[in-house]
Formats: sequence, structure tokens, C-alpha cells
Amino acid sequence: MTDTTSYSDPNVTPPMAQAVPLGLQHVLAMFASNVTPSVIVAGAAGLAFGGAEQIYLIQMAMLFAGIATLFQTIGFGPVGARLPIMQGTSFAFVGVLAGVAATQGLSVALTACIIGGTIHFLLGSVIQRLRWLFPPLVTGLVILAIGLYLIPVAIKYAAGGAADFQMAAESFGSLKHWSVALTVIIVALGFKFFTKGTLSNAAILIGLIAGYVVALLAGMVNFGPVTNASWITAITPLPYGFEFSLGAVIAVTLVSVVSAIETVGDASATTKAGAGREATDEEIAGATYADGLGTAVAGVFGGLPNTSFSQNVGIVGMTGIMSRHVVTIAGIIMIICGLLPKIGAVIASMPLPVLGGGVIVMFGMVAAAGMNVLTEVKMNRRNMIIIAVSLAFGLGLNLVPSAVQYLPGVVKVLATSAVAPTALMAVVLNLVLPEED
Repeated sequence: MTDTTSYSDPNVTPPMAQAVPLGLQHVLAMFASNVTPSVIVAGAAGLAFGGAEQIYLIQMAMLFAGIATLFQTIGFGPVGARLPIMQGTSFAFVGVLAGVAATQGLSVALTACIIGGTIHFLLGSVIQRLRWLFPPLVTGLVILAIGLYLIPVAIKYAAGGAADFQMAAESFGSLKHWSVALTVIIVALGFKFFTKGTLSNAAILIGLIAGYVVALLAGMVNFGPVTNASWITAITPLPYGFEFSLGAVIAVTLVSVVSAIETVGDASATTKAGAGREATDEEIAGATYADGLGTAVAGVFGGLPNTSFSQNVGIVGMTGIMSRHVVTIAGIIMIICGLLPKIGAVIASMPLPVLGGGVIVMFGMVAAAGMNVLTEVKMNRRNMIIIAVSLAFGLGLNLVPSAVQYLPGVVKVLATSAVAPTALMAVVLNLVLPEED
């Protein structure tokens, strides 16, 4: 086995025979999570499942995950942590963007991403001074709310997605659909806990492939989009135009602040896992600059907001290899995938029960990650009340949107997004309620 003790320096590169497989391992660990938000937002916007527009959004998710990763690993000027941080499309924004896309269209949603990403970029200069607003109590609550908001989406997909044109509403919840979804879950869990290394890290992807094969045998896969897709894509600036909405921008910016705090945590976790040290102020600022720039640039071409991927921090800890050049290779692989529409078409041809099985695990893990953060919080009466009221408002308004039906359109979208009201309520209560002895 190759000695990896010298690879705690992010500027050291392993031999290419080792670096390329390690880079591919980083891609496999985040691939499914990276493309899923685009599928969900495309569905909320009413785009045809497996259609050219959905394929394009999936391509942009892959392409700009790779580009944003290079912003982090290679960097320029103050941009980039120069650490092995893998970027990808963020689940945190799905609730807000799906609501905006459904009510106002993708033009408003993507414009908000561009402006929100620019504001996110500017946070790099002040992020250290804002961290006090987002202690584990707040960040844990927000992450938990994201996971809980998305779980019903996962169940709907696993049951067949009644709104999907490929699946008749009367077949929703059929044994055939659940058999495919459960195949994904069982295979993913099997590889995650009964294998090691690359196979374990790619467990979700392997589960999706297994479910895809079962769906193919059941006649559920339509290869028409794959056949019709070209081999090379044409990237289009502002594919849906530029349409400003103050409410949408505020919503995306609010989530961006939370995403920035999450990236700070990932930067710190990476240096601890790979080098046993704290991240420097320059690394934290650089990571935030890259986060925001990646989001803004992606939005210009139809991509959704980017953030650091925590699961890839685990790979650094597991392998002991902190080389940023390994993750640069992963970014290049993602860019190549994003430039090939055939790959996007294969993903878009995936029946919803296949995706549903994968996202049941992924969204459940998001909720579990929020609970894990909350374990750092002392569960006294004050903090339990903040958790109770914040989740009650955030998830309650999402489940009963008619309760705020008289609010202006965008404000209503913001209030029923689950994430935004939870975050706002948690921040305010944490500032106002006195600490207990």
C-alpha cells in the first residue's frame, strides 16, 4: 500500500496512477446528490421529464460543480481555499427555488441565483464576523428543516410521481414502483455497510444503477431522450432570460448565508481531517468567495447554487490524502460529464421510482446531519423552545400554505419554503431569548 503520511499538505500530489482513481472516488461519492436538485426544480417548473430542458439543467449541474470545484482547489487571487473541497449543487436551496420556479418561473429563480451568488461572494470578506449569528443551534435546525421538507418529495418519487407524464396517476404507489425504489435502497445500504473504500463511498450511485437495471427489465425506461441527445452541448447564457424579483432574491440570499456557514464548517473539517489543524482565515474567506462565485456563474448559464459537499470531507479523512490536486482531477471529470449531453440524457431517462429510492436515503441523511449538529447543543428549556417554535413555523406553514394565502406572492413562497422561516425564526429567537444558567 502506498504511504500516504506525506499527503497532509494540500499542495502535494500523489502519483497519477493513484491520483486519478482517488479523483474518480470523489466524483462517485457526490454524483447522485449533485444532479438531484436540478431534477426536482425542473419538475417544479413544469419541464417535461426527460425533455431537452431538463437534460440541459442536469448538464449545467455537472459542468458548474466541476468549475466551482476548480475555483476552490486552484483558485485565483483571494478566491478559493486551495483545499480539497468538492463543490456541488446544494440541497439547501431546493425548497426556495422549487417554490419560485413553480410560481414565477425559472427566469426569476435563476436571476435570484445570480444575485444571491454575488452577495454570497461578498460574504467572503465578512464571514468570520457573521459566524456568531449561526451557532450549531441555528445551523442544525436549518439543515434538519431542509431534510424534513424534502422527504415527502422522496416518497412521492419512490411511489411513482403521479405528476410524471410517464406514470399514470392510477399506478401511483404500485408494487412495481416500490420494488424499484426498494431495490435502490437495499443495494445502496448493502454497499455502504458491507464494503469499503470506493464501493462504499459510491453506494448511492451503485444503488441507482441497480434500480435502473430493474426498471429497464420492467419496461419503465424510455431511451428516446438518450437517442436524440447530441454528443456535445452548446452552453447558453441566460437560457431563460433575466427577471428580477426582490422576494426571490431575499429568499436565496438568506439560504446563501446558511450555505456559507456550512462551507466554513466543511473547510475546517477538511483541515482537521487531513492535516490535524484549524482552517486559516484566508482559507475560510477563500472558500466562501469560491462558493458564491460558483453559484453566480452557474446561474448565468442555467445552473443551480453550489456549495461544498460534506461527504467528500469524509473521503479526505478516510484516505488521509489532503491533496487539492486530487479534487482538481475530480472537478475536471465533472466538467467533461457536463459537456456531454448523452450523460445528462441517461440521467434524465431514470424513472422517478429509481430516483426516489436514492433520495429517500439522501434526504434522510440530510435530516440526520442536522440532528447530528444539534447534538452539540445543550437541550435546556430555552433551546428546546427555539427548536420547537422554529420547526413548527417552518414546517407547519409549508404543510398548510393556505394559512398565509393573503400574503403577497413572493412573500408567501418565502413563508412556505420551510427553510427560510425556520432559519429566520431560529436566528431571531436565539438573539432575543435570554440564556439559561
